[in-house]
Amino acid sequence: MPLAGTNHLRALAGPILIIMILSMMVLPLPPFILDFLFTFNIAVSIIVLMVSLYTKNPLEFAVFPTVLLITTLLRLSLNIASTRVVLLEGHTGPDAAGKVIEAFGHFLVGGNYAVGLIVFIILVIINFVVITKGAGRIAEVSARFTLDAMPGKQMAIDADLNAGLIGEDEARKRRAVISQEADFFGSMDGASKFVRGDAIAGILIMLITIIGGLIVGVMQHDLELGAAAKNYTMLTIGDGLVGQIPALIISTAAGLVVSRVTTDEDLGEQVLSQLFNQPQILVITAGILGIMGLIPGMPNFVFLLIASILGAIAYYKIKHTTTQLPVSVAPEVPSIEKIDASWDDVLPIDTLGLEVGYRLIPLVDKAQQGDLLKRINGIRRKFAQEIGFLPPVVHIRDNLELRPNAYRITLKGSVIGQGESYSGMYLAINPGRVTMQLPGTVTSDPAFGLPAIWIETVLREQAQTTGYTVVDASTVVTTHINHLIHSHAAELLGRQELQKLLDHLGTQTPKLIEDLVPKLLPLSTVQKVLHNLLEENVHIRDMRTIIEVLTEHAPQTQDATELTAIVRSALGRAIVEQYYPADSELQVMSLHHELENILIQVMQTGGAQGTGIEPGLADTLLKEARSAAQQQEKLGLPVVLLVPGAIRFLLAKFLRRALPQLRVLSHSEIPDSRKIKITSMIGGNK
Repeated sequence: MPLAGTNHLRALAGPILIIMILSMMVLPLPPFILDFLFTFNIAVSIIVLMVSLYTKNPLEFAVFPTVLLITTLLRLSLNIASTRVVLLEGHTGPDAAGKVIEAFGHFLVGGNYAVGLIVFIILVIINFVVITKGAGRIAEVSARFTLDAMPGKQMAIDADLNAGLIGEDEARKRRAVISQEADFFGSMDGASKFVRGDAIAGILIMLITIIGGLIVGVMQHDLELGAAAKNYTMLTIGDGLVGQIPALIISTAAGLVVSRVTTDEDLGEQVLSQLFNQPQILVITAGILGIMGLIPGMPNFVFLLIASILGAIAYYKIKHTTTQLPVSVAPEVPSIEKIDASWDDVLPIDTLGLEVGYRLIPLVDKAQQGDLLKRINGIRRKFAQEIGFLPPVVHIRDNLELRPNAYRITLKGSVIGQGESYSGMYLAINPGRVTMQLPGTVTSDPAFGLPAIWIETVLREQAQTTGYTVVDASTVVTTHINHLIHSHAAELLGRQELQKLLDHLGTQTPKLIEDLVPKLLPLSTVQKVLHNLLEENVHIRDMRTIIEVLTEHAPQTQDATELTAIVRSALGRAIVEQYYPADSELQVMSLHHELENILIQVMQTGGAQGTGIEPGLADTLLKEARSAAQQQEKLGLPVVLLVPGAIRFLLAKFLRRALPQLRVLSHSEIPDSRKIKITSMIGGNK
């Protein structure tokens, strides 16, 4: 209950504060309350400045645009309240509006209202023309660039999610951060207009108060013009200064927040680490100041003093850097012993391997903050969740025969993919809608062949704002590996992986596995069925259904191709949902009935192995299938061909090499509840 009460009070704090600020515009306030509120306003502005100095990311101070609006309203309300007191009580003396206004009017400008007027105008000009205008422009540009960069950042998040580098929760958090960044800079752009309006209002209020004070003092209180001018002008200047100094502090805080580059350091750490971190620059600066300090007529002491300080800092930096240098130790050369050859020299071939050039070793070295191993484990985990079995471990080794930045991916000793990745640089991939070209090394994405450019780290933000998808060196390699293991999933399911899969399933349903293997089917046949499914991008997550179907039909047939067709029919709903969302219409390609009849005859005469199709017919079929697939892609539809079950395997095998994007489904795999629409007919003109 106490916690609920506290939360309730916090919820009321905002509305109460706004109502009190607006009330000050119409209700008279005594001088003591004005002193308290002016002091509170100064304290709030200093707190805001300190928070802006110590934030490492603008979103850590996401409430800043709202704070900017509230403090602006507070200053305007105080101006109105103090103006009322000045006009009503200004004839009584310089402390008529409280001690704070009196102090700012006398102590800060020495009681000289001409000096005070000039100082006030200078402060307003600095705030209005320099700080507020600059901060507003930065916020405006940042808001535009942040919005432009959102698609690229979203694609980068999707790429990391698909590669298994992050989970759904982390992806959701990153998307929320991107949205908050756009909202923050957009709000800052709008909030800066309030500050500029406040500066203009300050000048107008000052002029109105001075003129009104002279009229009230001379005509109502019978003061001399000089006395009236002194009293009311000093009070007005004190009032203006006590409002403009907090406004200047708040505007400075706004400029600091929007001009920050996000790092893991606060502003003080950034300045010290970047401005005073190079001793050679300090030495040159100290030398120039020292030479200027030796010129007759110059303020020699000041120049030489600062030159000495900079020289001392440079000396300390050089000495500190020298003491931190590691001592190189010559590596111990191992002794070479004569050892006879043995069977231990026959090394097994790795199922999955990654060979890297020597410049990519930092990516896999944990001591050098390399995260490639962690990312590869992530894509193996995601592969297991999506496909249904755990792929083999990726064995990584360096290969001095490769180019320094090259890598290659092997499957059972054969190279299935290769590329180059540059540690410390970023790959900017062109998804087709970039707004400008960037300087860098032109290349292509190793995984998908998209045009890309290797860029320096400093160009990362610019690349994202211009529409590129930007990924680091580790992501390039892991995305390539992820793409290849999905493409070669069938080859990765060996006897050992299948046995581990069955053992894992057997811990949950032991009787189901015992009834199938080896009583009804040998392990090799089960492996062949799963291999056929994976070869056509059908996941095997639903192993329970697969085992049940095989157990039911194994007594009737031992043929892996027939069993695969039966399993596919049982998995039909999951297969269809891979390409068409639930309840959506299936817009597919189909075969002309005459062509279907011809292909059925081919199957009956031994064409199941793809060797019985007459060359002329095969060429025509391939051309028309390619044309229909291109038309399907132009419509933005999945490239799916719907055929009778008797010829599905023949067509899938025949078209797979020429049209890898094509998926061939049979009528028996389509659930009865799904609607089908034929978008094109293959063989209709023949």
